Amino acid sequence: MSSLELKSVRKSYGVQEVIKGVDLSIKDGEFTVFVGPSGCGKSTLLRMIAGLDTITKGELLIDSSRVNDVEPALRGIAMVFQSYALYPHMTVQQNMEFALKRAGMPKPEVQKRVKKAAGILGLDALMKRKPKALSGGQRQRVAIGRAIVREPGAFLFDEPLSNLDAELRVHMRVEISKLHKELKSTIIYVTHDQVEAMTLADKIVVLRDGKVEQIGSPLELYDHPDNTFVAGFIGSPSMNFFEATVMGVTGDGLDLQLINEDGPKIKLPKPEGGVKIGQVVKVGIRPEHFGLQGDQSIPVTLDLIEHLGGQTFGYGTVHGSASAILDLGDDRNVRSGSMLDAKFESARAHLFDMSGQRI
Repeated sequence: MSSLELKSVRKSYGVQEVIKGVDLSIKDGEFTVFVGPSGCGKSTLLRMIAGLDTITKGELLIDSSRVNDVEPALRGIAMVFQSYALYPHMTVQQNMEFALKRAGMPKPEVQKRVKKAAGILGLDALMKRKPKALSGGQRQRVAIGRAIVREPGAFLFDEPLSNLDAELRVHMRVEISKLHKELKSTIIYVTHDQVEAMTLADKIVVLRDGKVEQIGSPLELYDHPDNTFVAGFIGSPSMNFFEATVMGVTGDGLDLQLINEDGPKIKLPKPEGGVKIGQVVKVGIRPEHFGLQGDQSIPVTLDLIEHLGGQTFGYGTVHGSASAILDLGDDRNVRSGSMLDAKFESARAHLFDMSGQRI
């Protein structure tokens, strides 16, 4: 296992800076996920750690040693690509053996490592097949096996499940999680899928436009987002945001009017950051925090109902303008066009200023 540290890491292509000063520490055995929208820099950051892209400024430390100028093969890191990157003319066994044989490893050790990796990944029956005879999930397992046999200090995964169908993605998430627990290895995993991030990670790094927005455990980011970007990115469906005006401030609470001067009124706990009467803020409420119980409520006109079997989502508007998404559990009786008194616990609401920062 390896620990990694990034100190003020930057990456530029000519005059365009794509990584804008990233500071990050990853502990031995930690499963860290880089998450963010397309183009945020997460894959570039991963390639810099692997040594496939150079670091323009800053330092990368692996086990406390600076490795900016160390060749990729000497960093003790194995990378699993989105495209699998298997040799099509080789069998599964030959693909898994290739890097070890090329490094001059003795044949008995090569066979030992390949057999162990095949057993962990359930590849024993596939060893004589070539990639074209494998499913997408099987090819991904071979790509992971080829990384395992190297016994690296850290594994890097670059959106490894994006080419798989939804059912297989869920299965492979479980397999990768089990693999991490078995190997107790350091893993850095890149995805744009926040569900993958929430289910796999010990620590999530949320990136936007080459910068770190927030770092924390999945539940820390879910419960205490630093800004509206993180609040909206973590959680599915996304958090609802309602513009509101502060009408009154008491010792322990706020009186807020949503949307405009005719909008519904709610009371929320007074935030630590403090607000002023007349200040315009954003109130964030997750769809799953609306329900039949709560000390506050908002009237929502439902425009569309999605019945997904065991779960129902309602899409509507508040006061005719602000959109809202409600998680209605397994309620099959609600109908489009109806008005619903959507209740919620005030303690579960989030408050942000108009720049998007948590108050």
